[in-house]
Amino acid sequence: MQMLNSMSAVATLAVEAQTVVGFRMMGLAGLWSVTKSENRRMVDEKFPAFAESAMSALFAGVRGMPPAAVMQAAVKPLRKRTRSNSRRLARRGPRLHV
Repeated sequence: MQMLNSMSAVATLAVEAQTVVGFRMMGLAGLWSVTKSENRRMVDEKFPAFAESAMSALFAGVRGMPPAAVMQAAVKPLRKRTRSNSRRLARRGPRLHV
């Protein structure tokens, strides 16, 4: 069951990440309403997110948790950000004026 939960978390992470990429690409094309700081934000958020993910996975592994739990520990910090970004960007909506 833990492996199924882990695979589900990874699949959800992938969908959320692609949603964020889509919103940001539409923002770059002028089709989605994004803030001026969005381009900088997408670069600045990567290192802290992946560092937290790596540390969570490392600590789970050191505690002797099974592989599925280590994967879930790695995905959790990333999902926190993709979920937040996806919701934030979805609320902004399309850019209706040029």
